[in-house]
Amino acid sequence: MAKQNYSFNKRQKEIAKKKKKEEKQLKKMTKDVKEGQVPLADNVDTTIDSNS
Repeated sequence: MAKQNYSFNKRQKEIAKKKKKEEKQLKKMTKDVKEGQVPLADNVDTTIDSNS
């Protein structure tokens, strides 16, 4: 009998979970845009550069 590769199964489960979360976030953002709300930018760098 073959031994199961648990780390592969775990990785596949994590990938599926991440994909589902991203789809949910995208669906939420499109819903907010349709309703006229502006979604907050999560990945915008808001730090102040003192060298400028």
